[in-house]
Amino acid sequence: MPSDSLFIGKIGNHRVAFMPRHGRNHTILPHLINYRANVWAMKHIGCKRVISPCAAGSLQKQVKPGDFVICDQFIDWTDGRKSTFFEGPIVTHPSAAETYCPELRKLAIDTAKELGITVHESGTVVVINGPRFSTKSESKFFTNQGWEVINMTAYPEAYLVKEMDMCPLNISLITDYDAGLVGDVPPVSHHEVIQVFNSNVANLKNLLFKMIEKLPEERENCSCKDTKKNSQL
Repeated sequence: MPSDSLFIGKIGNHRVAFMPRHGRNHTILPHLINYRANVWAMKHIGCKRVISPCAAGSLQKQVKPGDFVICDQFIDWTDGRKSTFFEGPIVTHPSAAETYCPELRKLAIDTAKELGITVHESGTVVVINGPRFSTKSESKFFTNQGWEVINMTAYPEAYLVKEMDMCPLNISLITDYDAGLVGDVPPVSHHEVIQVFNSNVANLKNLLFKMIEKLPEERENCSCKDTKKNSQL
């Protein structure tokens, strides 16, 4: 079963489906989300693009709480998650080299700038299993790799969207410095994450509504729609 019902409405000229990945009462932990069911539901009703906002931690000082990061790469640090729709008998090897849709990324970046939102135009998100936060040693390791963002839900969600020939977009709303950037600031608490997230919800809503209104009807500047075709012999 997916996390919740799909709520369907209209923004501008576009029909839009919404699903809270943790359930409407936020009761499903990150490692227990049925990502395949959620993505399949979107595909089944005819979605072409999937925008995935998420609360995330920062691994670098220049990426500050309240900032937005439009990630262009991910690192999978999860364990045991069902991460593909392709289980045979046709052998399929989708490329994850450029998972996130370039057309959606550009639109998100341009719209954020237009709205005066502090946005980082690229970033690597490392996805941990959760529900626990990182240890200081883990966080230091991630920071030393040069990665910018840490989160618990970005994988396999975006990759599954790509497998289904839809366009994935990650919008990371930075809520904290992960593990206090090892001593520079106090370690994160769930309460502080929610507090920063809630204070920036208005910015997130404005960004989503504005960019959805500007979406072109057809997908012309990306190859997301041909992912499956390009992944089989």
